Amino acid sequence: MAGGGDSFRALLRAANALLQQRRYQAALAVIKGFRNGAVYGAKIRAPHALVMTFLFKSGSLREKLKSIAQATYAHSRNLAYFVFTYKGLLAAQSRLQGKKIPFHSFLAACIGGWLVFGDNNPINSQIIMYLLSRILFGLSRLAVEKGYIPQPKQDPFPLVAALVWGTVLWLFEYHRETLQPSLQSSMTYLYEDSEVWHDLSDFLIYNKRTDSK
Repeated sequence: MAGGGDSFRALLRAANALLQQRRYQAALAVIKGFRNGAVYGAKIRAPHALVMTFLFKSGSLREKLKSIAQATYAHSRNLAYFVFTYKGLLAAQSRLQGKKIPFHSFLAACIGGWLVFGDNNPINSQIIMYLLSRILFGLSRLAVEKGYIPQPKQDPFPLVAALVWGTVLWLFEYHRETLQPSLQSSMTYLYEDSEVWHDLSDFLIYNKRTDSK
């Protein structure tokens, strides 16, 4: 028993010593990036899938839990694969050219995005739309910072908020099929289900009646 403990401690010391070797920094960063992508993807997707599944999906408890597990696994796997690919390509380019330049990040991420997120499915679609909204904000701020557009005299956020909400509700009311299914479900719950009730139970307690009264 003691021998097994000594072997484990020796292995642990060897692993820690390896992690301190700077010549393996790039390769080890790729591995940890894979780990962080998997963990972060699971932490982000699991609670979201849990809420959305129990709010909007029908089916047995087993089917719902299976759906949550599948969505969590897909998000976790894709993010892990992407980080692994991105950091691996970044390290390879830096090694080949002897230095890191901004285009390396763009190219590595483009290739990773194509390979990992190129499949048009609900999980990837949500991630891409999440990123797109933040890219638009980021590019707007960068354009002001670089002087390509003048600094607004007033905070433009109220106008942006008005246009976003005006556009999305117009699309929901008149061109619903253009919106993502999960957004359609959310808006149906908020704006259409609130038009229907039969008694106090489905007016305040439940969204819809659970019996056939």
